[in-house]
Amino acid sequence: MPAQVQRHPLAAQTASLLLARIRDGEWPLGHRLPGETTLAAQLGVGRSTLREAIRELAGKGVLDSRQGAGVFVTALDVAEDWDTVLRRSTIVSVIEARIAIEAEAAALAATRRTPADLRTIRRTLVARGVVGQSVPDHVDADMAFHRAVIAAAHNDVLTQLFDAFLPRLRLAMIDMLKIKPIASEPCDHALHQQLADAIVARDPEAAAAASRTHLSSLKESFA
Repeated sequence: MPAQVQRHPLAAQTASLLLARIRDGEWPLGHRLPGETTLAAQLGVGRSTLREAIRELAGKGVLDSRQGAGVFVTALDVAEDWDTVLRRSTIVSVIEARIAIEAEAAALAATRRTPADLRTIRRTLVARGVVGQSVPDHVDADMAFHRAVIAAAHNDVLTQLFDAFLPRLRLAMIDMLKIKPIASEPCDHALHQQLADAIVARDPEAAAAASRTHLSSLKESFA
């Protein structure tokens, strides 16, 4: 048992050393690492410890051990989880990412939307246009509309990316609108109407442009 307890920290240290060398560019993306015997000798550890370190980095997506071919670099660093990335990002960065995601989603929605999608888009558009809503209710209605557009793209990855942004975006929008209300709610709603109309008309270029225009103006509000 004591040998196992000691081995795990050593394997973790070995994984950290390997990751540091990958970050420093010693082994580029797609490159095969030296053989197990050579690498273990370089690091001054046993082969079992090296294997454990490689398994750890493989589990984090940095390495890929291919039977009979060797161990290859598949990422240059450990990916942070979404929560950590979003906590550190500015709201402008989040909106820039939304522009990339939602403009493409709007174009896809214009070509892939179903009658059920259009009903949801129309319903959420009406809900976000209700006059006299509280700020949180308006933000929730607005988010529901944008999510309906993304759902109409029928791309699960885009939907999950948007859902990852939602919590941080919602709080930031509520805070901003309490301090700085939208200059012209009719104009803002008209931009959303244009987006919905383009999706109804099966016009992907117009849908992407409407999405980009709206979100770019939102970005300017936070800048």
